[in-house]
Amino acid sequence: MPNLSCSKGFNRATTTEHESVDQPRPKVWLTDTDYAQLRDHAGYRDGLVIRLGAECGLRSFEIPQVRPKDIRSYDRDDEEYHFFRVRQGKDTTGNGGKARDAYLPIILERSIRRYVREHEIAPDIPLVNVSPRTVQRIVKRVAKRAADAMDDDDYLKISSHDLRRYFAHTMLVRERMNPRVVMEVGGWDDYQSLEPYLLKPDEGTIIDEFERADRK
Repeated sequence: MPNLSCSKGFNRATTTEHESVDQPRPKVWLTDTDYAQLRDHAGYRDGLVIRLGAECGLRSFEIPQVRPKDIRSYDRDDEEYHFFRVRQGKDTTGNGGKARDAYLPIILERSIRRYVREHEIAPDIPLVNVSPRTVQRIVKRVAKRAADAMDDDDYLKISSHDLRRYFAHTMLVRERMNPRVVMEVGGWDDYQSLEPYLLKPDEGTIIDEFERADRK
């Protein structure tokens, strides 16, 4: 079951036709099991959308930017690693979004290569040639399939941003990755914007702490 955490000031009350309340959406902290359920119910094309968000940390408007020609290889010690260029990230200064190189896991790179080959996608054509709004709809559609299959309506609350949250939380808490690396590949401008992901413990961390307490 996805872990729902409402942001400060989240208002669950319904609004009437005479009032409009801007209600922040709940934050969803996906577990590895939750993420596996999304992938299981995604299909191939929609699965790439899910994986680019959850495994590369892309925002919904960044996913349609990715083209085959943006992917590059880096060889080190006879091993091949992959990155891809995000040409325009989030505009936080008013001067346009900053470009960055995102890391592409090898298994996802192979899936993308297969998809490009099977669908004969030209080098300069986006892998997922849809609008950012359609990306968000795809995530919602996949989440609905998971909700129906698992009989769990919490999946309905999952948004494209929750995939990015899963990426950050996985790298920072589960994998204990250097925050500066996560900032660089994920397009976060400062440490403060990453801090909420560091403060949320995962199940393994909670268990470790209680086991340590029980041994005293």
